[in-house]
Amino acid sequence: MTTIQAIRQELATRRAARRDRLHLERQLAAYDTPAARLEIETIVARHDPEESREVREILNRQAADKLLRG
Repeated sequence: MTTIQAIRQELATRRAARRDRLHLERQLAAYDTPAARLEIETIVARHDPEESREVREILNRQAADKLLRG
């Protein structure tokens, strides 16, 4: 693989990861009531912390954003 091919592959991989993360963020944003939020947090808490790290980070950021918006 040439350097240009490697760079293209890396960029494609990053774009795919970003697309997947944005999709996950939109899915998690649907848990917008206190009951739904408690439900998803309970589900996430059942999983290994390292495996659920990304989901917890997204949920925490969304909660902080909601607090800041009022």
